[in-house]
Amino acid sequence: MKKIGLAWQILIGLILGIAVGAAFYGNPHVSTYLQPIGDIFLRLIKMIVIPIVISSIIVGVAGVGDTKKLGRLGGKTILYFEIITTIAILVGLAAANIFQPGAGVDMSNLDKTDISSYVDTTEETANHGFAETFVNIVPSNLFTSLAEGDMLAIIFFSVVFGLGIAAIGEKGKPVLNFFQGTAEAMFYITNQIMKFAPFGVFALIGVTVSKFGVESLIPLSKLVILVYAAMIFFIIVVLGLTAKIAGINILNVFRILKDEMILAYTTSSSETVLPKLIEKMERFGCPKAIVSFVIPTGYSFNLDGSTLYQAIAALFIAQMYGIELTLAEQVSLVLVLMVTSKGIAGVPGVSFVVLLATLGSVGIPVEGLAFIAGIDRIMDMARTVVNVVGNSLAAIVMSKWEGQYDEAKGRRYLEEVRQIQQSKSA
Repeated sequence: MKKIGLAWQILIGLILGIAVGAAFYGNPHVSTYLQPIGDIFLRLIKMIVIPIVISSIIVGVAGVGDTKKLGRLGGKTILYFEIITTIAILVGLAAANIFQPGAGVDMSNLDKTDISSYVDTTEETANHGFAETFVNIVPSNLFTSLAEGDMLAIIFFSVVFGLGIAAIGEKGKPVLNFFQGTAEAMFYITNQIMKFAPFGVFALIGVTVSKFGVESLIPLSKLVILVYAAMIFFIIVVLGLTAKIAGINILNVFRILKDEMILAYTTSSSETVLPKLIEKMERFGCPKAIVSFVIPTGYSFNLDGSTLYQAIAALFIAQMYGIELTLAEQVSLVLVLMVTSKGIAGVPGVSFVVLLATLGSVGIPVEGLAFIAGIDRIMDMARTVVNVVGNSLAAIVMSKWEGQYDEAKGRRYLEEVRQIQQSKSA
C-alpha cells in the first residue's frame, strides 16, 4: 500500500464502499458494522482540529505581534468572504432560473425524509442573528467553547492570547515554544491519522449507498446534475478567475490539494482536511499568521459551496410547488441567505438549517425540504469540495493582498509536489 498514493487509496476505498453499499442496499447490518469505523475516523480528525487551530494561530499571531496588521487582515478577509459568497448565491440563482430543475417534478413519486431534527435546530437558532454572531465570537467561558467546538470563539481567544505572548517579549518565549511544539506534534499525528482515511471513506460511503440506493436519485437527478454542474462552474470560472487575478493558476491549487479534495468529497466533512490545508498552504508560501486565521474563519464565513447549493435548493422547491418568485423576492432571498448563513455558522447540518430559516421569509413551503433530504448527502459531497477549495484560495489571496506571499517557496513546493506525483505515476 505504501507504493500507492493516498489519493488512490481513498479512491479504492470509495469504489469498494459503493460496491458493498449497493450489494447490501437496505440491509441494516451494513450500518451496524461499518458506521463505527467511519465514526472513529471522523472523531480522530475532530480530536486534533482544535489543538492545531489554537497552536497555529497563537504561534502565527505572536510572530506578527501587531494589532493594526491583524485588524487590517481581519477586515480584508471578511470583505473578501462576503464578495465571494454573494457571487456564489448569484450563480446558484442564475443556474436555477435558467435550467428550472424543479419544474414538472411529480411530488407524488418522491419519498419524504424526516427533517424534525433540523426543525428543532432551526427553532433553537431562530433568534440568532448576524449581530449576535459577532457577540458570540467573544467567549464567556473558554472551556465551554472548546467543548462545543465553537470555532469563532476559539479563534478570537487564540488571537488575543498570541498578542499577549508577543507583548511580554522574552517572558513569553517558553509559552510560544510550547505551542510551536504542540503544532508540530499535531501535524505529525495528522499524517498518521490520514493512513486510516481509506478505511474511513470505505465505511462512510458504504453506509450512505446502502441507505439511499441508486433508485432514489432518479426522480431528483436533474437537481443533482445541476448542483454538480454549478459547483464545477463556480470552481473553474469564479474561483479560477479570482486565482488568476491574484496571480495563481487554479490548476496548481488542485494539484496541491488533490488528496484533500478527494477526502473532503468522500467524507462530506471539511474538518477532515482542515489540518492538512493549514500545513499545505504554509508550504505553498502563505505565512502562518494568515493561514491559521483565514482558513478556520472561512469555515464559518466562507461556505461558498453551501450558499450556492442553498440558492439552487430554494428555487427548486419553489418551482416544485409552482411558485414563481419575482426579481424583488429573489433579491430578498439573496439578502436573507447572506445574513442567515453567517448567523448560524457552525450549526450541525448548517445548509438545511439555513434553508429552513430562509424559505419561510420568501413564501416557500419549508415542507419541500423533506423531499430532498434523502439525497442531501450526495450534494453535500460536492459543496464540501467547493468550501475546501474556496478557503484554501482565500488564504493565498489574503497573503497576496497583504504582500506577504513567498513566491519562491510556493514554486519550490509546487515542483516538489509535481515530482512526487510523477514518481508515483511512473
